[in-house]
Amino acid sequence: MGFLRASEIKIRDPFVLPVAAERVYYLYGTTDRQPWGGQPGEGFDTYRSRDLILWEGPFPAFRPEPGFWGRDCFWAPEVHFWRGRYYMFATFRSEPEAQGTQILVADHPLGPFRPHSAGPVTPAGCDCLDGTLYTDPAGKPWMIFSRDWPKIAVGRYSALLLREDLSAAAGPAFDLFAVNAAPWVRTPPWQKERDQKGFPPCYVADGAWPYHMKSGELCLLFSSWNESGYSTGLARSTTGELAGPWQCDPTPFFAENGGHAMIFAGFDGASYLTLHQPNDPPPEHPRFFAIEESAGRLRLKSQLGQ
Repeated sequence: MGFLRASEIKIRDPFVLPVAAERVYYLYGTTDRQPWGGQPGEGFDTYRSRDLILWEGPFPAFRPEPGFWGRDCFWAPEVHFWRGRYYMFATFRSEPEAQGTQILVADHPLGPFRPHSAGPVTPAGCDCLDGTLYTDPAGKPWMIFSRDWPKIAVGRYSALLLREDLSAAAGPAFDLFAVNAAPWVRTPPWQKERDQKGFPPCYVADGAWPYHMKSGELCLLFSSWNESGYSTGLARSTTGELAGPWQCDPTPFFAENGGHAMIFAGFDGASYLTLHQPNDPPPEHPRFFAIEESAGRLRLKSQLGQ
């Protein structure tokens, strides 16, 4: 198996898990050839690297076994280390059931990942996706996720408390903020089709990622559309609590047809951000940037070799 550069990997919604014991970075994401629905989901692949430049893979991290409830829309896997095991948060759908985020588990980052929760952990009856793990100051685990179209027109970010073993929700979900609370968010390109059918304006809420600034300020990275295309911005909890209230920055910090971003710590002590770009047209590729923080703002310093 040879090595690939990021520009040779087709992936959406990239997520990097650094494993210090191995000095290896694992890359996950939406890897199906047709993830948009209609075609049966294939699964999720992972890649690994020691330098964020040359990647080995793909390795089959998850393949659905017979009887698995999800049929299509296999999206946005994230893998988190929790209490000695590796937990994958991933979105699936099986019409007429709404899509939702389920939790899977494995003993190693390469998998194989198998269902841990009994179906989706996100609320039934609404289209939920892009679940991510947030650990609060008391050490309690939460899932932050999107509630989105087509069930609702105005996408929003929500959260729910998880059981300590991550097997199910431990409380009801509550909303953080609507995505169009950000001044820069606009309707997506397919709004023209919705207009022709008399549907209300649609605002897409993608890819939440919780992040603490050096000051301790709790922020949330998120992606949607602005006037120029798919973009990534930042929201800030004015209380430092997950419940908010949340205030969105007036402009996105990345507005170059890319998004679903997350931040991770490198083995060199630096901070890095990954996202997929372009968002459209395909093929989408993972991008990796060294980042720095200045006066509570994030700045992308340099892009790693493609």
